[in-house]
Amino acid sequence: MILVNTDYISGKELEMLGLVKGSTIQTVHLGKDIGNALKTLVGGELVSYNEMMNTARALATKRMVEEAEAMGADAVVNIHYASRAIMSSAAEVMAYGTAVKFK
Repeated sequence: MILVNTDYISGKELEMLGLVKGSTIQTVHLGKDIGNALKTLVGGELVSYNEMMNTARALATKRMVEEAEAMGADAVVNIHYASRAIMSSAAEVMAYGTAVKFK
């Protein structure tokens, strides 16, 4: 499966199959959440939140690819990611794009 954030793939003629998406809502362990709250007092990177978001993006991408494969797609073009806070330590991540088949 080819994944690109452009609306084309060089050298390929594409047949559009439709929108595909994947999403997840992730949170961190309460202990890490408390640790991150304390970290805001001194500043610095919130590593556990970065890990949470990386995991969420990977899972959202995997679910998008599974939806594309179920449609018989060879690739997903024009991929975008969106995220938003659901509550204080939870975030939703969505991956979406257009499933295509090579002609």
